[in-house]
Amino acid sequence: MISAFLLAMVAVVLAEMGDKTQLLAMAFASRFRWQTVLWAVFGATLANHLLAVAVGNVATQFLPIAWIKLAAGASFIAFALWTVRGDELEGEDQRQGRSAFWTVAVAFFLAEMGDKTQLMTIALAAEQAVKVGGAGWIVKARQIVPVWMGTTTGMLIADGIGIVVGIVLHRHIPERLVKWIAACGFAGFGLLGLHDALDELLPPNSPWYHGILIAAVPAVLFAMWLVARLTRKQ
Repeated sequence: MISAFLLAMVAVVLAEMGDKTQLLAMAFASRFRWQTVLWAVFGATLANHLLAVAVGNVATQFLPIAWIKLAAGASFIAFALWTVRGDELEGEDQRQGRSAFWTVAVAFFLAEMGDKTQLMTIALAAEQAVKVGGAGWIVKARQIVPVWMGTTTGMLIADGIGIVVGIVLHRHIPERLVKWIAACGFAGFGLLGLHDALDELLPPNSPWYHGILIAAVPAVLFAMWLVARLTRKQ
């Protein structure tokens, strides 16, 4: 359970670097008290990621285990490309509510719908369900709670950083470097996940895919560079 919690936490911290919801934290920190923003992020993330881990857990009942692992590995590489592309706010920081807390909470919940951190939470929950296996409420708790708490903690850490940046350090942190470090972490997770999945899908005496995965390392890095370059031109 601890390893699932730590993996989920680290993965979300990486995912949030330069993500739309971190940009939201920076924007709201300049308008509201940082304590209000952080509590609102916490509440919105608890609700949103509970939905995500439930979806990921249910997916294991309909899809073969090896294919879930393969999809999770591929999704991490997609998250790497998504990270270097970056996000922009599209009016989410202008939503109005009855209070500062609800303004921030609703904006974060809606911004997370379909965002890469939510999709990654679904993938992590599915992977954890595969690892733990079994049935019953106690088993379900072991499958869901570590990922749910890990991703929520990761969001608080990453968006806490966003709040600090929004208040104090916005002009002194090289955002592009942070995105690249996060993206490389995702790519590494993804390639390792693909390796584990192919180990199960392919016959035991099929080492040829190791060479393909090694060759995929520079290919993924080139794709990340190309996406970043095209994004800057736009």
